Amino acid sequence: MRPDYGVWTPTIAASSPAMLYNSRRVITLARKLRVVDYFALGWGTMVGVGWLVVMDDWLLRGGVLGAILGFAIGGALLLPIGYVYGRLVTAIPDAAGEVAYTARVFPQSISFATGWIMILAYFIVCPWEAVAVGRIAGYIFPVLDSMELYRIAGQPVYLPHLLIGLSLTGLLTLLNYCGIRLSATFQNWTAFGTLALFVLFVGFGVSKGSPRNFPPLFTHSPFVSVLLVMQIVPYFMTGFESVVKGAEEASPEFRSRGFFKAIWMAIVVGILFYTIVIASVGYVAPWKQLTGEKFMTAVAFEHAVGSRWIVSVILAAALLSLFKVFNGNFVAASRLLFAIGRRGLVDRRLGHVHPRNQTPSIAVICIGLATGACMFLGDAILVPISEVGSVASAIGWLAACAAYYRMRPAPREQFVALVGSTVGMLMILMKIVPGIPGHFTAYEWLALGIWILLGVGLGWRRGPGTNSP
Repeated sequence: MRPDYGVWTPTIAASSPAMLYNSRRVITLARKLRVVDYFALGWGTMVGVGWLVVMDDWLLRGGVLGAILGFAIGGALLLPIGYVYGRLVTAIPDAAGEVAYTARVFPQSISFATGWIMILAYFIVCPWEAVAVGRIAGYIFPVLDSMELYRIAGQPVYLPHLLIGLSLTGLLTLLNYCGIRLSATFQNWTAFGTLALFVLFVGFGVSKGSPRNFPPLFTHSPFVSVLLVMQIVPYFMTGFESVVKGAEEASPEFRSRGFFKAIWMAIVVGILFYTIVIASVGYVAPWKQLTGEKFMTAVAFEHAVGSRWIVSVILAAALLSLFKVFNGNFVAASRLLFAIGRRGLVDRRLGHVHPRNQTPSIAVICIGLATGACMFLGDAILVPISEVGSVASAIGWLAACAAYYRMRPAPREQFVALVGSTVGMLMILMKIVPGIPGHFTAYEWLALGIWILLGVGLGWRRGPGTNSP
């Protein structure tokens, strides 16, 4: 008979998880985050600059209506998963997130594998954004598209792009090293600044557009068009669950219900943002003629307005969005790396907390260094990263929902967990089954394989108690 694990209530997890790993008093992460900070973390981690950098890829996959439906349906399917995460983080406010949840009901090997793959989901975004900032800077100042160092997959790597990306990586590493309040303030300003600029350029741009620009509504059959877009939705909607990685840093006045609010608002606002920006690009200009343009979102609005100022607004919004998604994923990746280090699943030194800043300082430095190293792969990593990130996120969501199902909650909640697990599994199968359009190519399998081998190489400790708080 399967054991009844029960459903943990918030009162059980009242103590900081960091205090449970050692009988003596230890330094814990600073507790300074509010509901607005968690929303900015969740939504900010989710929405980056894909809407500017790879809009042409989205539209070529599905057409305007296909892309809108792909993001709307794919995003709505994440609501049950968001519900499960809200329940789990309320009961188990542990920075380990999926690692902590799966550790309650599954073997240590599954717990480690889940954590390792979710680190990939967050970390892989950091070099993506570091590379993207160089591309945006080069668009603003064409002189930066010079001093080519080498090429990867036919894509040039420019020295100025590298220097800009490495500088931003260094800045965010320092920011997160110094304190979560600094990082959260930065996240809030960039998140709400992005929303304000988004409303400005969309509101003005669509006044110049026409429905005649929409066709073709689908680039393939309607089903295939929507499917091809849905396959990448997990990557571009990853981030709402980053809320749980900061669970140990909630302020003393924070109410656990705030986790639910932050997660659901992040998903809903994320769906609205993506569907509106896709519809706007298709409305303001004949998008099919612009898919070969660099940053076609900006080009489409410039085409409609006939002035360069709106491009400046869009690029400013993109830069703010890039900063926030880079910072948000940096926070999530470093907290998760810290948490599995604290559990002894990797080198325990990664679980170190800075005595003054109360930040996971060694984990922060490791994420910063790894991001800088991956930057040298250049622009060629952009699309393959989104494909691998989609699968990595879906695996984490599947594991969290399956763990909640095994905890035997109320029948209604168990059904929601089952739906979430099914969604996660389908999202994985859409990318790995060869017969499905848009499945993994050799490059994606290579990237995922390297990460898995790295995890196997690091290994995990199997001693008693290493995977439980």
